[in-house]
Parts: sequence; structure tokens; C-alpha cells
Amino acid sequence: MSVVMGQIAHPVGRANPYRIGHDGVPRILPAGGGISINQRIGDRCVGLAGDHVEPGVSLHNNDREVTGSRKGNNLALITYACVGNRAQVINGPCKGQWGLVTGKHGGVDHVMVDFPTPVLKRLRIGDRIQINSIGLGLQLLDYPKITPMNCAPALLQKWKLRSHGKRLQVPVTHMIPSVLMGSGLGTTAVSWGGDVDIQLFDVQTRHRYRLDRLRFGDLVAIVQGDSQFGPTVKRGRNTIGVVVHSDSTVNGHGPGITPLLTGPAHQLEPVRETQANLAILFDLRMLPPAKSYQPITACQYHHQIAQPRATSIITRQKQVQKFG
Repeated sequence: MSVVMGQIAHPVGRANPYRIGHDGVPRILPAGGGISINQRIGDRCVGLAGDHVEPGVSLHNNDREVTGSRKGNNLALITYACVGNRAQVINGPCKGQWGLVTGKHGGVDHVMVDFPTPVLKRLRIGDRIQINSIGLGLQLLDYPKITPMNCAPALLQKWKLRSHGKRLQVPVTHMIPSVLMGSGLGTTAVSWGGDVDIQLFDVQTRHRYRLDRLRFGDLVAIVQGDSQFGPTVKRGRNTIGVVVHSDSTVNGHGPGITPLLTGPAHQLEPVRETQANLAILFDLRMLPPAKSYQPITACQYHHQIAQPRATSIITRQKQVQKFG
């Protein structure tokens, strides 16, 4: 076991605050970083008025050692921290409170930690949180071809994995085709310190695979996808991961999946289980009732294309009346 530490990260803005959605509409929306008081593990991650929202607390290590790169401390944080590790607040009004590491977000390089809502309300930007890191280098001795990554032993113990002959059956809430992978695809760092996004912009595909019901903390399978050396589409391989951030309006982006297990499909077998969520496994909270939600671009896009059609019909009716 190693100990790593991060500070609660302040959200970072841009000179141009607009994000251009896949529908061509510019929007200004809340994004990752800081403390999400009303978004926790188990809550829906689709259709929020936000973009890449991170549930709970987002950590970043802003310190720098005398050796190594400028980002060395934070790179160690996102590499060492594993989903299912315990994290403790070590200063401020919530000193001594414990939370759970729930995921990693590449690009901004954040580690997310879940705390009870009363604790989230009292935490402060800059508070330091220390993680008891265990899981890096983990191996499954009975299944040497399956590679664990970003996964704490505590998660494996609570996950209710089942050995079925030469197959390891893993409970998941969703089976997601690997062709839906977007941002993060092919990035080696994702395997040990980030996530790959799932695109939700095709309506029929979203409904077919029930992706409009995804939640923070859902354990999901990326079918025919490999993550051993970076996410890629590969037949005969499966990846199991956890949903770590919300959907997005931007092309190629969507809910983020931090990989936890990857291996041959004939050994790594996902099995559907509606309660396969970190909130249930670690007894954090009850899951809210499952509902379907549309991404905000879907709602606004349909409204925008419907209005001109209605106007053109009215205009044509007036022309008929005028010249008829």
C-alpha cells in the first residue's frame, strides 16, 4: 500500500467559455472540477445541464518535487489511485472524514472521490485528501490473461465475480459496443490514469443499448474492445469499466469510462445485473429509480428543426389563401 494525496481542484475556465455542440449550437455549461454537491455516485449522468460533470470531489495535486516533471506529483496521483481505495480528508472542517475513490478523468487529470452529502457541503476548495492506494500491479492468478487496471482489491471482493469454468463472469449494468468509443480512443495513458468517452448522439443506438439510463458509478462492459495498451476496437476482447463523468454536447465525447478489467472475451464474460453500481457495492446509498433521459442536445435539436417546418407550413397556407 502507498499513500498519495491531492487537493480539491478548482474548476478551470477558458478564454472562450463556449463549447460548440455536435448540433452546431454554442453553449456555456458547468464542467468538471470543484465539489459537485448535488451529483454523487448512483445519480444519472445523462441529460444534465452540464458537460463532463464529475460527481463528488475532484482532486488534483498542484505541488511539485525538486525532481521529475512539473506534473509529476499529479501523474503519480492519477496512476496510483484505484477505484475502491479509501480516501481521508486531512485538513479543514471535515478533517478525519472518509470517502471512496470512484474514478479518474483524463485530460484534466482528476481523481474523483465520493463523500456523503453533508460532508460535501462542508468541504472547501483546496482541502487536502489522502488516498490509501492499493491495486496498482494487481494480478488475477487464476486468470492471468485478464489484466486489472485502476482497480482496488476491495472492489473485486465486493463485485460478486463468479468463476464459471474457464470464464470469469462479471456483473455489469450495460453492454456497450466498442464502436461507440470516442475521446480517449488510442490514448495509452487512459489504461492507467484516465477514461474513454462513450458517444450518445445516435438516437436509435442510445435507446437500443439503454444508454439513456447510465449512472455515475455504473459498472459497464465495452464489448469487442481492448484497453490493455490504450482503448481500441478489437474483436475477441472485452473491457469492463466504471462510469466516471457525465455526458457532453461535443462531438466524440460522452460519459467517461475508466477501465478496470480487460481480457479475452472467452474468459472475461460480462453478465447483466441492474444493481452493479459502486453505490450498492460499497453501501454508499440507495439507487434512485431508473429513468431514461435525453442528452440536452437531443431536446434542443428536435425543437430547433421542428420550428422552421411549422413556419414553412403556415407560410404556404397563407400563400394559398392569398393567391387561391
